[in-house]
Amino acid sequence: MTVSQRPQSRADWQALAERLIPRLETRAFIDDAFVDAVDGATLATLNPATGETLAHVASCDAADAERAVAAARAAHARGDWARLAPAKRKRVLLRLAELMEAHKHELALLDTLDMGKPVSSSLGDMAGAIGTVRHQAESIDKVYGEVAPTGDDS
Repeated sequence: MTVSQRPQSRADWQALAERLIPRLETRAFIDDAFVDAVDGATLATLNPATGETLAHVASCDAADAERAVAAARAAHARGDWARLAPAKRKRVLLRLAELMEAHKHELALLDTLDMGKPVSSSLGDMAGAIGTVRHQAESIDKVYGEVAPTGDDS
């Protein structure tokens, strides 16, 4: 079964879960890198349908939030995204939507395992999320039929 093929049976979904769970990234993503919580703490995330532990994830606290906020402020000040040409921002968001589409079964399954809801519901949520990202990407260069002028402080 390829990434884009929809699992057809419960066994297919279970096989996909068995491939995904050991590969889960459990660290926090801060300042363009995966990092452990400052104090090294983790917490178990459970599958509510079975009570099984899916993974032990970084248990971030105020120190981690401060680190993330500082990194976000620095990125904003650099203007990596805000000063990026609208056409380039559009391409980035469309690529994100493509990747979400290509991996929608994996993403939906992870949501299902974490939330305990039917995978059909998670697939519907993925369709909405992909559509939203695509809409935002397409809106970038279509406001009033042209790109609105913006300054460096926008």
